[in-house]
Amino acid sequence: MELVLVAVGKLRPFYREACNEYARRLSRYVRFAEHEVREASREPTLTAQQTLEARRIDARIPEGAFRIALSRQGHAWSSTELAGEVERWLLAARPVSLTIGGSTGLAPEFLARCAARWSLGPLTMPHELARVIVVEQLYRAFTILRGEPYHKGADHRAGDA
Repeated sequence: MELVLVAVGKLRPFYREACNEYARRLSRYVRFAEHEVREASREPTLTAQQTLEARRIDARIPEGAFRIALSRQGHAWSSTELAGEVERWLLAARPVSLTIGGSTGLAPEFLARCAARWSLGPLTMPHELARVIVVEQLYRAFTILRGEPYHKGADHRAGDA
């Protein structure tokens, strides 16, 4: 399986270091690629900004990929629920793309083209931190699927964080 994370904006060095560490760990389980696209902050309107960013994102998503958008209006999966989603993605045997928008969010038209939406919950956080959390949670999901000791959350029946 090919797993691609496309995000608007660049990471500052301390976020980059953390993201690289989890990406390195994740690459033991799956082909993982991360692409950054430039924010369209100079566009005159919010709609124009989101539209241009969506075009830049689309250019980095593999053909035929199962698209997942990070969105506050998405499903707030627990770590074990995410592992279940990852297992379904593996069985589908097609590329998977996850997208993190910029400070203005993702264009409604882009969200409509996504097969799923994943929410990290109602907290407001920097997009850079969200990216680190996404990569760490993907790594955690693979360790859960493999029964490895990294995940120390509650048991599957009780749910976890």
